[in-house]
Amino acid sequence: MGAFAVGLLAVFALALGAGSLWGPTVAAPDSDDEAMAHGGMAEDEPAGHDEGGHVPGGLMRSQDGYSLDLASATADRGRDVPLALTISGPDGHVLDTEAGYAVEHDKRLHLIVVRRDLTGFQHVHPELGDDGRWTTAVDLAPGTWRVFADFTAADGPALTLGTDLTVPGRVPDVQPVGDDASTSSVDGYDVTLDGELEGGAASDLTLTVTRGGRPVTDLQPYLGAFGHLVALREGDLAYLHVHPHEEAHAGDRGGPAIDFTAEVPSAGRYRLFLDFKAGGVVRTATFDLAAGGDRGHD
Repeated sequence: MGAFAVGLLAVFALALGAGSLWGPTVAAPDSDDEAMAHGGMAEDEPAGHDEGGHVPGGLMRSQDGYSLDLASATADRGRDVPLALTISGPDGHVLDTEAGYAVEHDKRLHLIVVRRDLTGFQHVHPELGDDGRWTTAVDLAPGTWRVFADFTAADGPALTLGTDLTVPGRVPDVQPVGDDASTSSVDGYDVTLDGELEGGAASDLTLTVTRGGRPVTDLQPYLGAFGHLVALREGDLAYLHVHPHEEAHAGDRGGPAIDFTAEVPSAGRYRLFLDFKAGGVVRTATFDLAAGGDRGHD
């Protein structure tokens, strides 16, 4: 019996070591309800108030009578994976025409998709079908993803609704938010962030784009601006989408500096994503930053 017990312990230790080596595996949820309540919190319920006295964007699937519903709470991994969703209004009916949405920065709906470890960020713009479904394609790796629908209802509120999407499989290379990083390089462009975030207060941020050490002065308009900034709070992924002070129109050129005023909902650590267009290509620069008095990183 003693030898048998020792053998069991050895097998258990071997299995534990293999799990640590290869990382967690995400399984498909047993039901849509389980997926919608990922993390132990029902998404129709407020997730708590921050310094501003209101629920931050993206934490709820339903708010002010409007609801976000994915056609499926699971998806396959891969490139150009189909994704479909609907938005329903206070009367319970799907908003099935463009008249149900106001145009904000050239689009009626902005869709942000990001894995819960804040990797794989994508800012896309679905097309609205005759059945009221918004459809697009995204690139997905195994893990749990957060889908944010950012829109303004016609004669209604500006909202960001969020829900989870599960991609079954072994999750590779989970990457937590790191120490403060105020510089980012993408495709030969270097972007520097100046300014500090203060939870619950307006913070001025300037992002400066250079290439090869020279200021970039030919930034192109993208969705009515020279840049779009999204901030996501580590942990619950509270969402903030900020537009720069200066609007941009067809034919305009901007840079090297893009100025924003951002108000993140609380102290904490954030990952910031800047979309900017240069040379006809939209690129995304990424920054990690602490807000408030939490300048350290555990």
